[in-house]
Amino acid sequence: MKKKILTQERAKSGASGVTRRTFLAVTALSTTRILGANERLRAGIIGCGGRGQLLMDEFKAVGAELTAVCDIYEPYLQEGLALASPVAKSYDDYRRMLDDKSVDAVIIATPEHWHAQMLVDTVEAGKDVYVEKPLSHTIDEGVRMVEAVRRTKRVCQVGTQRRSADLFIEAQKVMASGAVGDVHLVNSWWINYRDRLEPRQLKGKLDWKKWLGPAPQRELDPLRFYYWPWFWDYSSGMLSQASHIVDGINMILGSSYPMAVSCQALRVNVEGSEVPETASMTIEYPENFQAVFTVCYKAMQYNGFSDQMKQFHGTKARFDVGRESYTLYPQSKEVEMRPSIDVKRPGSFDEATRAHVRNFLDCVRSRKNPTATVEMGHATNVSLCMAVQSIKSGRRMRWNATTNKAEAA
Repeated sequence: MKKKILTQERAKSGASGVTRRTFLAVTALSTTRILGANERLRAGIIGCGGRGQLLMDEFKAVGAELTAVCDIYEPYLQEGLALASPVAKSYDDYRRMLDDKSVDAVIIATPEHWHAQMLVDTVEAGKDVYVEKPLSHTIDEGVRMVEAVRRTKRVCQVGTQRRSADLFIEAQKVMASGAVGDVHLVNSWWINYRDRLEPRQLKGKLDWKKWLGPAPQRELDPLRFYYWPWFWDYSSGMLSQASHIVDGINMILGSSYPMAVSCQALRVNVEGSEVPETASMTIEYPENFQAVFTVCYKAMQYNGFSDQMKQFHGTKARFDVGRESYTLYPQSKEVEMRPSIDVKRPGSFDEATRAHVRNFLDCVRSRKNPTATVEMGHATNVSLCMAVQSIKSGRRMRWNATTNKAEAA
């Protein structure tokens, strides 16, 4: 009888005592391997496409060992294995890879619609995580990811690598110095070109059902597989590119969540896509400034034009921050604006990802927060998700910090 009562009491304690989630988190923490000062980090990767392979190279360059590779497309899996350690294990199910206790950290380089579940499963397995941007496909997913990372006390680096780039760190200091003055307007853009989604054929075995995962079930379509950012089911479309720009704005101005977002888009002009390639988004911030971001993937590219730009219009100066340069134009009565600061470092952005990966590995050892925390990634992603909601609803969306939801204004 006493045994039965004790069992009932333990069951009741779930609400305030040891819940299943707490148990999983504690169990994961207790089995986590603590890296020595000179010990190599052992990493696994989920998603070995183009971006995944680039990250594999960067992780190896800073001393990590790639010991596990996971992909559900056979050609990508083989390409990943070719880049990994000679003793690396291969998986077609990431959950089995997470069972490998020798893996310290996991790189998630999959389409956006898989980020949330993979990250939650990874941190609950007691592993640190480097996840590509944008953080999640929806706001609710992002909320769940933030909660999981903090509950399990794992290190999570979001792949917004500008936060680790020397040029952007310097730009942040220029803004903090007061040289720009009060900023009430930021103009920004991303210009590129694509005419159509070229038909492609699969080159090997693909587990289409696993690839779709939480997305709506559809018949196998190579176009969706190869060009997933151009379809709403898997991505925020071309507005995903705004994750780079918006996060850079947040970093330099020290801002985070928006107050409201509105976005207008043209009809689709890229053949084969369902996502507009031309859109203009306005983010209103509680710090009393607005940021306007324009994306266009049907625009000519030419020499001397910055395809990515953030122009901070201040009361003392205009501060232009590009991907590999920044220029400060102080207030002047002269017709020709002359910069007081003009820094150009062509090729410097290539080093940003490596610096970002190195910061992640340093934090895995020190257990400190990385330069791009999960909260930062979520704050940036909220603006993108609200922009998509604005396009689809035709309404201006307002952020409700109490409910963590966007509401039609």
